[in-house]
Amino acid sequence: MMQGAASAWTTRDRASVLRARDRALFAHFLRRELTSRYLGSVTGLAWALLSPLALLGVYDFVFTNVFRATGFAGSSFLAFVAVALWPWIAAQEALMRGTLSLPGYAGMIRKVAFPHELVVLASVLATLALQFAGYVAVLVVLKLMGQPIHLSGFALAIPIWLIVALGISGIALALAAVQVFVRDVEHVLAPLLMILMYVTPILYPVSLVPESVRSIVAANPLGWVVERLRDALLDGRLALVWSDAIAVVTALLLFAAGHWVFRRLSPHFEDFV
Repeated sequence: MMQGAASAWTTRDRASVLRARDRALFAHFLRRELTSRYLGSVTGLAWALLSPLALLGVYDFVFTNVFRATGFAGSSFLAFVAVALWPWIAAQEALMRGTLSLPGYAGMIRKVAFPHELVVLASVLATLALQFAGYVAVLVVLKLMGQPIHLSGFALAIPIWLIVALGISGIALALAAVQVFVRDVEHVLAPLLMILMYVTPILYPVSLVPESVRSIVAANPLGWVVERLRDALLDGRLALVWSDAIAVVTALLLFAAGHWVFRRLSPHFEDFV
């Protein structure tokens, strides 16, 4: 009996040690992603923060001064687009970096046994964390400029970003695993993301979409992200709606499916990274 108890304790202790090791590894990977890609150089941090600002400025100039766009539900075009564009750029960059993250750790993957998904998750979360900090800063500046931003909307905006992080992590896990064996994934992903951006109501309200295709645009999960962020930050509407539950379930399913694909393929990474 004593031997059985000792054996059980040893098993639990070993599992606890492995979990602690994995947490330490994840923290290390997260610091490495932040310092090597962003915080370790002035240009890296500046590009991460200024690139979305520059794109926002270009869109604001083209649509308000050239196309003279109107019809943004009482909001300025700058605020209307800023609320949606920055999260889209963050999700796009996180997905691309997560998909391409494994080759950077090829030596470690070949020599050390550890959960390879930690690499992908660290890359995704580092990108989203930095971009969220930039998002908050931009919205505060817009508010100080007199733009109609409801800062109380962050009470809903933060959970929405967490849902996005969960869904993007799942997709990135699946794509990163496939990318190890099929190197063309990144070349297909970039144009697909460009197309997806224009079928997501980032630069236009859903009300301007023709009735014949409005249901397609409305079915886009990223369309939910955009509309709920605008509800919270432009209209100040914080009440939960039924689509929020669907979004949470969808994100959980995406993560579970992506993690399953990753775990099925990860034992074979050593021969291909």
